Amino acid sequence: MIDKTAKIGRNVRIGEYVVIEKNVVIGDDVVIGHHAVIKEDTIIGNHVIIDDLVSLGHRPSSNKKMARKPLPDLAPLVISNYVKVGSNCVVYRGSTISEGVFIGDLASIREKVKVGKGSIIGRNAMVENNTRIGERVTIQTSAYVTADMLIEDEVFIGPCFSSSNDKYMGEGNYPHQGPVLKKGAKIGNNATFLPGVVVGEKAIVGAGAVVTKNIEANIIAVGNPAKKL
Repeated sequence: MIDKTAKIGRNVRIGEYVVIEKNVVIGDDVVIGHHAVIKEDTIIGNHVIIDDLVSLGHRPSSNKKMARKPLPDLAPLVISNYVKVGSNCVVYRGSTISEGVFIGDLASIREKVKVGKGSIIGRNAMVENNTRIGERVTIQTSAYVTADMLIEDEVFIGPCFSSSNDKYMGEGNYPHQGPVLKKGAKIGNNATFLPGVVVGEKAIVGAGAVVTKNIEANIIAVGNPAKKL
């Protein structure tokens, strides 16, 4: 189903059972796989590839228990030129995916997220809301990027990374702040980060480390709790 208000560019290939809602804008030379759903107002650039069973422009929802209710008025999702979105991905309304980004199968990117040019969001990775990801960042398979996190340019995050932004786990007495990873930092697989910690530029955090305090620039930190090697 393609709404009559949608604007579709040249040489667009659309698979079977695709839904394109009202006011969607799709550029030239775009490929859309089977059963994809493009929600209203979504903007897609040129030379974008969208695999099967993808949902773009999804709106967030909540229940009574959730302390942080989603904003009612979110800007449209913007997918820039030369982006590749793998199968079964969900990318929420209000986010911006910059040029040349690769999003692996089964990944989820929440609302009000910005992903910088040339970055990789790995297979089954989860990126929560209000997070900023710089350029040429690599986030590998099954990483959990919490809300309110800042990841600067050229950061590497290994598989099964885990982060948090709520120091007192739902008590409501702590301002939500995810970790900050400065430019060029490298994080090993299965590392765990507590809320608000800062990892300095070009620091390396070893596999399985538990980061409870700030890590200086240009050092190697390992262990639980993570300490300078």
